[in-house]
Amino acid sequence: MKKSANKILIVNAEYVLTMDAQRRIIRDGALLIEDGLIKLVGKTRSMEMAADIQVIDAQHMVVTPGFINGHCHISYAHATRGIFPDDLGPSYLSKVFKLQSSMTEEEEKQTSLLAITELLSYGTTTILDPGSTKHIESCLESYEEAGIRIVTGMQVVTRKNPYNMPVYTPEEALEATEEFIKAYDGALNGRVKAWAMPFSPDYVDRNLLTKIKGLSDDLKTGVTLHINNVGPPSKDSELASSINDLEEIGFAGSNVVLAHCVGIESEGIRSLARTGTCVITCPTNVVKNGGGYGVNFPLSELLELEVPVGLGTDAGNNSNLLETNRSMYLAAVLAKDGTGDITKVPAESALELATIAGAKALGLDSEIGSLEPGKKADIVLYDTMRPEWRTLFNPVNSLVYNADGRSVHTVLVEGRIVVENYTPTFVDTEELIRNVQKIGKGMLDRNDVDFKSKWPIS
Repeated sequence: MKKSANKILIVNAEYVLTMDAQRRIIRDGALLIEDGLIKLVGKTRSMEMAADIQVIDAQHMVVTPGFINGHCHISYAHATRGIFPDDLGPSYLSKVFKLQSSMTEEEEKQTSLLAITELLSYGTTTILDPGSTKHIESCLESYEEAGIRIVTGMQVVTRKNPYNMPVYTPEEALEATEEFIKAYDGALNGRVKAWAMPFSPDYVDRNLLTKIKGLSDDLKTGVTLHINNVGPPSKDSELASSINDLEEIGFAGSNVVLAHCVGIESEGIRSLARTGTCVITCPTNVVKNGGGYGVNFPLSELLELEVPVGLGTDAGNNSNLLETNRSMYLAAVLAKDGTGDITKVPAESALELATIAGAKALGLDSEIGSLEPGKKADIVLYDTMRPEWRTLFNPVNSLVYNADGRSVHTVLVEGRIVVENYTPTFVDTEELIRNVQKIGKGMLDRNDVDFKSKWPIS
């Protein structure tokens, strides 16, 4: 693995968006990095040059914290991305899991690396993969190679499900969860956080959810759960299917992250605010699946009640994209469109969701999410000498509403340069793409899955 320079000095930035408590924006800004941590943030003229410092000239660049994607399946989707027709409906998920179950260890490793390469290339430096990785030991090699910061875990269910996920007894699920956390939490010099990851309240017993929350508390870690991806909550009285049900069984609190939460109503919002439970919203998934994001996800109400909220994208074969920039854009504009109120979720709030608020939702805001002395040097440099950035007067508006990941020039994770001059430093991207294309074809062939193009391909 390529090691980071001991000292790096970023200078001449057109703007540095610190996302600190004062939300300072520094014109002609600079950052000093030592041993993977931010040591100083200020004006370029305030920084001292030294012979042992690697200098990055950030002229015409906007510098931000690394973005945080709080719900993103990375291990399987890229190999068969884009195959599902729009009219397939919810049944596509059973196909997803059928294809995934056939992946070999090496196939999952390579597919994960391609997803991570895309994420880093577009400025996302921290992700939460909600437990869908099967061959974690091999995939750890991809995480180490790329330098990504990741929260991961072992997905468990205790009920028969349409996705062919293996069914555990409650005792087996609890034991496997504990073993995973103890084995992997803090791996790769702390860049890996291991959480409990029951799949969904529809397929996990209520009592087990309570015990898993207790285990997470005891091990001082987090727990995440899929709930209401697109439609309304389940009405099955035997399931912990609503936010209030979860609070009732003790599955709530600042170390609980609920992904999606589409269709949440006022009682659920109050429960989240009361308990400090966190939400990761995935607008890219909701809009592609016809979920009426602006109407059915009350983002502005959650923010007004100070519920911790971050952004996700879900997987590369349902939302089909992993770019946190676009998730940020959609969160801002769909809140306005759904309510008819253009004051809802301003650009500043949307940028917080992708950075410091997203870090808080994952319990990492003391380490990442803003550019401040003592924090990890997870940093993105956007090249603004591009048509989509100009003219440039308000960098927050420009970043949220008209820029995207195509302008990401340089990315650092803990002081290691992982993208430089638009190019990942850790992999031959073209070779990796060719490998994953072959992997995807093999998966489709051996599973006899084929969705013909609606237009003729000759």
